[in-house]
Amino acid sequence: MSENSSQALSTDTQALIRPEFTSPFDEIGRDEWARLAGETQSPLTEEELAAFRGLGEPLDLEEVAEIYLPLSRLINQYAIAARDMHRRTRGFLHRENDRQSPFVIGIAGSVAAGKSTVARILRDLLARWPETPNVQLVTTDGFLYPNAELERRGISHRKGFPESYDRRALLRFVSQVKAGVDEVVAPHYSHLIYDIVPNEVTVVRHPDILIVEGLNVLQPPSMGHPIAVSDLFDFSIYVDARTTDIWRWYRHRFLKLRETAFSNPNSYFRRFADLDDETAISLADDFWTKINEPNLIDNIRPTRARASLVLRKAADHRVHSVLLRKL
Repeated sequence: MSENSSQALSTDTQALIRPEFTSPFDEIGRDEWARLAGETQSPLTEEELAAFRGLGEPLDLEEVAEIYLPLSRLINQYAIAARDMHRRTRGFLHRENDRQSPFVIGIAGSVAAGKSTVARILRDLLARWPETPNVQLVTTDGFLYPNAELERRGISHRKGFPESYDRRALLRFVSQVKAGVDEVVAPHYSHLIYDIVPNEVTVVRHPDILIVEGLNVLQPPSMGHPIAVSDLFDFSIYVDARTTDIWRWYRHRFLKLRETAFSNPNSYFRRFADLDDETAISLADDFWTKINEPNLIDNIRPTRARASLVLRKAADHRVHSVLLRKL
């Protein structure tokens, strides 16, 4: 690992991979990881890639070829192995007619870390492998309680924290998908109105792979929730970076949204569109320090070690190393 990469690792991440500890992860540097794509060529064009970029993320075709193409190839191998194990189990139980259970991937990470971009890229790349043509993506935003319910519970200021989600509904949704239910629906969340949209749903029908993306999808079971949605994942990814970098990315994204989505007359955040830079930065920093950073430190980052794979980003949003859980 290069000196710069070593400095970029936070103290608790170093604890996962220090040689004096028996780590559950193998660390793979960027150059070694990029070689794992083999002779496979990236199928994406620059025009397609533009649709996947998050605000402020300098995603390019090189990043796709060196990071996400090998990742899609690895997950494809896991999915093939899971399908083979399912076939063997059906044979053992003499239930050859049982339907193949979808392969479910969880993607977690902080606000502004880039997990939504990772999810969108993987949805496209995985669908291009012949074994998994039907890949569907659902975000856990749809399982947030409606704003009125958050207000009734007195937790509007905790939106995005674990308690702001209807975890039973999310668990029921993923359980039904895994069970092969013909059609499963998830509530639809609008970032424009900052709320659940009544009578709108996302429909999932027999996917080969389902990607579930959200802040807290790797939360473990608890006394009140003895089964967690993460128990149903076949593979999971945590998108990681230094807190100071994520904070800077969040601030930059907020300023970009002020110029774009916030300017929409129907936007919940329309009142922020005309703020000057100094006031907007101050407000973004206030949201970060009072909401997003505490959620990251207390709830999101502690789940990182539960992931199958950790993507470690440098200050420029590019992945500099990968931690892969040992089998």
